[in-house]
Amino acid sequence: MLSEEILSKVYDPKETENKWYAFWLKKDYFHAVIDKNKDPFCIVIPPPNVTGSLHMGHALNNVLQDIVIRQKRMEGKSTLWLPGTDHAGIATQNVVEHQLAAEGVTRQDLGREKFIERVWKWKEQYGSTIINQLKRLGCSCDWKRERFTMDEGCSKAVREVFVKLYEEGLIYRGSYIINWCPRCHTALSDIEVEHQETEGSLWYIKYLFKDSDDYLTVATTRPETLLGDTAVAVSPNDERYKHLIGKTLILPVLKKETPLIADDFVDMKFGTGVVKVTPAHDPNDFEIGLRHNLPQVNIFTPDAKINENGGRYNGLDRYECRRLIIKDLEKEGLIEKIDKHIHSVGHCYRCNTIVEPYLSLQWFVKMKPLAEKAIKAVEDKKTVFVPSRWEKLYFDWMNNIRDWCISRQIWWGHRIPVWYCDDCSEVIVSTKNPENCGKCESKNLTQETDVLDTWFSSALWPFSTLGWPDETEDLKYFYPTSLLSTGFDIIFFWVARMMMMGLHFCGDVPFEKVYIHALIRDAEGKKMSKSRGNVMDPLDLIDEYGTDALRFTLASLAVPGRDVYLSEERIEGYRNFINKIWNASRFVLMNLNDFDKDIDIDRLEYTLADKWILSRLNQTIVKVEECLDKFNFSEAAYLLYSFMWSEFCDWYIELSKSRLYSKDDSPFEKQTAQYILNTVLDTTLRLLHPLIPFVTEEIWQKLPTKGESIMMAEWPKKNNLLIDLDVENKMSLIQDVISGIRKARSELNIPPSQKAKVVVNALKDETRQILKNYSDYVINLANLSDFKVEKKIERPEKSIVVVEHGIEIFILLADLIDFNKEAQRIENEIAKVKDKLAKIETKLSDGQFIEKAPSYIVEKKKQEREILEDKLKKFEDQMRLIK
Repeated sequence: MLSEEILSKVYDPKETENKWYAFWLKKDYFHAVIDKNKDPFCIVIPPPNVTGSLHMGHALNNVLQDIVIRQKRMEGKSTLWLPGTDHAGIATQNVVEHQLAAEGVTRQDLGREKFIERVWKWKEQYGSTIINQLKRLGCSCDWKRERFTMDEGCSKAVREVFVKLYEEGLIYRGSYIINWCPRCHTALSDIEVEHQETEGSLWYIKYLFKDSDDYLTVATTRPETLLGDTAVAVSPNDERYKHLIGKTLILPVLKKETPLIADDFVDMKFGTGVVKVTPAHDPNDFEIGLRHNLPQVNIFTPDAKINENGGRYNGLDRYECRRLIIKDLEKEGLIEKIDKHIHSVGHCYRCNTIVEPYLSLQWFVKMKPLAEKAIKAVEDKKTVFVPSRWEKLYFDWMNNIRDWCISRQIWWGHRIPVWYCDDCSEVIVSTKNPENCGKCESKNLTQETDVLDTWFSSALWPFSTLGWPDETEDLKYFYPTSLLSTGFDIIFFWVARMMMMGLHFCGDVPFEKVYIHALIRDAEGKKMSKSRGNVMDPLDLIDEYGTDALRFTLASLAVPGRDVYLSEERIEGYRNFINKIWNASRFVLMNLNDFDKDIDIDRLEYTLADKWILSRLNQTIVKVEECLDKFNFSEAAYLLYSFMWSEFCDWYIELSKSRLYSKDDSPFEKQTAQYILNTVLDTTLRLLHPLIPFVTEEIWQKLPTKGESIMMAEWPKKNNLLIDLDVENKMSLIQDVISGIRKARSELNIPPSQKAKVVVNALKDETRQILKNYSDYVINLANLSDFKVEKKIERPEKSIVVVEHGIEIFILLADLIDFNKEAQRIENEIAKVKDKLAKIETKLSDGQFIEKAPSYIVEKKKQEREILEDKLKKFEDQMRLIK
């Protein structure tokens, strides 16, 4: 027997969410326990930046992960969703530096040690913001295992990996052209550079031959870098210049002698086929310089100003230098022409400053040896991408991989574990801080000032968080992890590097499946950005509509391989679905007051409707599980929405009412209806729980069920004995007849309260028998006063006909409408619509209107035409009904 307290009339998301999340935490349901009798299932969260706050991309990815985790937990697996945050080197340092700037202090004023103390203080104060926001989203992470990429364990793993790679010859230090951000004052790896198509200029500059008025014309997009030229190059196959190779040219402006060399890299078709070679400021020129043993002349300071190698341009900003050099070249008559030129320009991914190719001493990882196993692992399907098309992007990058520049010239991060002996220049690479030089015993040691790229520690995330390099129980049980869910934009940054590191250090892939989720866009398909003003804050949406409504919306829009188009209208629509579940559950609970949950189910009397809803429920269990196993969250959400709203609420609950309210039926009639309502609601709530955990917990707690929490309840299992296609076909026939009658009544504006008479003309004996046997379903749900099933009858006078399943349904209208009046009304409506349509067609066929009117006005007119065409069809259908 249930308590008298059922459900409040209105669902209050805020109160419910706070109550149940606190309950789950108190009960320790999120905490994973190693149980050798259970299969493990593990996801490591893509660690959000410690500086971050929840955006829609986070919300989507974490909702999808939570759906998977909650389902696997209900399936009985030992389930670990391991949370944590990333120290986000450059981003975090920038935040704290801005904070200091407001106080009139720089990090240099504080010094390295004090500055790092300040960053840790900031992290302790603000670093948990996004974690608390994830909790509001309902994320069921094992918070007792929460990690940070600079915590003690992760730091130990980072040092271990660095030292091992160094000892294996896979980490080295060398001068190389790197991507340099003049604002962040640090190196960037190739994939941290975002390229943007930019309209620039191509300057054609004359380089005079020594002691001659003859010249070669060099085309360049960056005339300021000629200050660092140490050669001019042509293709050895270019007949125009073969005879000139080896001659000496005079470098414009600086008047230095420069050799003309031949190199296969030069494209004869670009510009004039003659290129300037600046080994210190172009990666391709750097390679040419190595082949020809050219000097490497750096002309920039770290903040992209010209240094002492730039002669009289020393101290100028790079763009001011460009302007003056062009002016000086024009004075000397050395500019032949200037063409407009579209080219790809690299920008810092963090601050959008144009990066400089910059010759610098940096630390690198040799990637090709590491990439080979990672390529093979995906080829052999040890790790599977979903959708599979993302494998191509992975292979393209891995097969063309370049060495990874891992050093960064900032203070916040993992300081590179390398020390230099000040007395004998010995280089010491160690997992522990050395006390003295192993070579000369000197204690005068200086640690490398650079820190590691943030992505270095992130690459170790799947195994460092489980305790590596120690052989922990967590590592042995949960590695390799089961799933990684992430965006396509970090396949290079993160996924590929985790694959390489996991295989190299643990001997196995870090995850069995990689689910690549879509991008979130606005309702019109535009990328969300502050500049467009179309950013939607998930926390605001949670406050307005509730967490479950947002979660269900995101799941319903997560179509594999397609971007998510989000609008508030969609979220509002799914809030209505949450309310529908609430109201239907409230109705069920109100009718279970005298339900005996220990009833002998063998004595129950199942009707066609009972068998049908149980069959549809078990079909839904099968299909939802299939969808979730394939990460087709959208289809799973659609199936659950359709079953709950349409089949359970709109059909079964309505069909059950006569047995719940009737005093004439046997007691088993009511008890059967109660049992089915309880069973179906309980099962459906469990299917829905991973998607909408809060409202399902609140309702489930009121049901006569066993267990402390729905999240620890068993995931529904299909019962093949209850799947009955014959029953479903019979019910489908009845539903279509009822729907046909309802639709016709609606189109003719017959009030639902008015009872109608219906005669059915069914030629097949089986069809007639079904409709006769279950005529009470049709009478109750179509609101009929009379329902006859006949064979071979003529259409009665003053009736309309609806055809469903090859049978004719005649609705007798003599007592319901005046045929002549209704026909006149519809004719008038048709005339009005046709008149409006004609005016719009005239507009849209006017070439001048189409050409001159704003596009949104033209689009609006087209939409108006579509609406009117739909109206016209509706009225014409109504006219056909009464003819």
